[in-house]
Amino acid sequence: MSSAMQFFIPAVIFLTLVAPLWLILHYWTQARNRRGLSQEERELLLESQRTVERLEKRLATLETILDADHEGWRTAARDAGPNASAREH
Repeated sequence: MSSAMQFFIPAVIFLTLVAPLWLILHYWTQARNRRGLSQEERELLLESQRTVERLEKRLATLETILDADHEGWRTAARDAGPNASAREH
């Protein structure tokens, strides 16, 4: 078998089988990505948004309680630094 045939046969196989499949899958993936969020992803995003809103309300409530019960808790926490609780234990 000549060296030209050793190159020609794999090239023909690649161009007739692998390359078209590769291109089809590539453009199929691109089209799918451009389509946007699926219904399941939208529902998950909305649920996450509702959870964030609930947590924000809880945080606001907690801050209101701390403001009423412990004046100056914000400045005390800021002065203590981020590692204050680790040093106390």
